[in-house]
Amino acid sequence: MSHAIISSMNTTSISIVIPVLDEADHIGSLLKRLPNGLEVIVVDGGSKDSTVDLAFSLGYKVISSARGRAIQMNAGAAQTKGEVLVFLHADCMLPRDFDREISVFSFSDRAWGRFDVRIDSQHVMFRIIERMINLRSRLTGICTGDQAIFVRRSAFEAIDGLPVIPLMEDIDVSKRLKKLSRPYIINSPVQTSARRWLKGGIFKTILMMWRFRFVYFFGASSESLAQEYYG
Repeated sequence: MSHAIISSMNTTSISIVIPVLDEADHIGSLLKRLPNGLEVIVVDGGSKDSTVDLAFSLGYKVISSARGRAIQMNAGAAQTKGEVLVFLHADCMLPRDFDREISVFSFSDRAWGRFDVRIDSQHVMFRIIERMINLRSRLTGICTGDQAIFVRRSAFEAIDGLPVIPLMEDIDVSKRLKKLSRPYIINSPVQTSARRWLKGGIFKTILMMWRFRFVYFFGASSESLAQEYYG
């Protein structure tokens, strides 16, 4: 990996990019938990609820873009100034000392990284699911968006940003970033919502996600999977 990508940072500046679409139930609690002094950009993809008003009322910068998580995250990244970009889903909560952990990362030889994940439900099945997610990520170096992927700006620019595809952008960007380095792992977990498992059914959702990754690996298009996923 080139020196430009792994250059040391005496003081790490962090920018957080949060793509949103009708996230009024989550955006307020997320933003209130973030420490002062960090650059945070909320990227709205056309919310019909009070998401934008809530973010504005808490004093955060909100920009609009075309709908699509990858499109929104690229748009947000283009507005940031930080040396490390953190891509955070609206229904996720970063651990308390995440900024200190990322500062430690900035002195490593890694181009990017992710957090472990914990699901916000007491159901015992979710302890198994989160362990499987974290273990799979350790073994493969492939990360999911729920793990709050973070990346040096130089590395993000080297791969030309996130792939503009409607689904599996986290899998695809992990593969691109792995060419620069293995991911840096922060063991302190990001807390993510259990809502997608609860809405679709725990076992049904697990099987669907496994199938999607399997067929995507063997060449299924992101567009066809997105059509099935979003209905």
